[in-house]
Amino acid sequence: MNTAVLSARGVYKSYGKKEVLHNLDLTIEPGKIYGLIGRNGAGKTTLLGILTAQNTLDQGEVTYDDQPVWENQRALDNICFSRELQPTLFSGQNNLKVKHYLKSAAIYYPNWDQAYAGRLLAEFKLEPKKKICQLSKGQMSMVTILIALASRAPITILDEPAAGLDVVMRERFYQLLLEDYAQTNRTFIVSTHIIEEAASVFEQVIILDEGKIIENCPTEELIDQFRYVSGREDVVDEVCRGLEVLSTHQMGRHKTAAVRGGGVKLEAALSADVDVSPMNLQNVFVALCGHGDAQ
Repeated sequence: MNTAVLSARGVYKSYGKKEVLHNLDLTIEPGKIYGLIGRNGAGKTTLLGILTAQNTLDQGEVTYDDQPVWENQRALDNICFSRELQPTLFSGQNNLKVKHYLKSAAIYYPNWDQAYAGRLLAEFKLEPKKKICQLSKGQMSMVTILIALASRAPITILDEPAAGLDVVMRERFYQLLLEDYAQTNRTFIVSTHIIEEAASVFEQVIILDEGKIIENCPTEELIDQFRYVSGREDVVDEVCRGLEVLSTHQMGRHKTAAVRGGGVKLEAALSADVDVSPMNLQNVFVALCGHGDAQ
């Protein structure tokens, strides 16, 4: 089993006057499936690009096995960042064929599993001679998933892998991911906006909000801290004293509050004349990152 750690320390990144990542610290431990979630513009793709030396940083450092990843092929041999293919390039249409991408991946990734790549190519019904510009969005997603899984890289990162996939293929993707994880125990980082479908796959969740990591902990442990409390307004207000209230919704005298907390205060809420219900990961994300938006 690989025991090397991917670590970011004091990472700061800006584009002109826009600050994207703010002195960010992150440790990716081996043998876990991480979920990276955040709103559009939170800095997820920028962070992933920096972790994999595909993007520069202004301050800080990123290391793998205590060695810098930047311009270090020895470290990068252990990391795969499979991101969405582009149907157009600077010169026009992307006329590269699927087989060209797979051939390049086989050269670049030292742990490339050609037999597995062939099986996935057949399962996904991808035509090797078809040009990228001729693929549907779902087919392009399948190519990125194929490369990620067949790379067998100890740390494998997928940015919005389910984009464009129908519900059947999304289910199959997560099944393949879990099968591979069970077999290899390598580390996966999956960035996605389709939160609830992926929640059961994530062993640990990282929430990025406005360029800062606001949560990084086991998924179930995080979810268990949150509840909805609903009932008559005055009773809800009394029950919520001492709990962190993240958002509220009111209709007449009926009020619902999304709260964070536990211990004695939560036990008191459970015994009061209010309804207390659990939240799922998507609910938690909205409560933490909604910033007062309508819910």
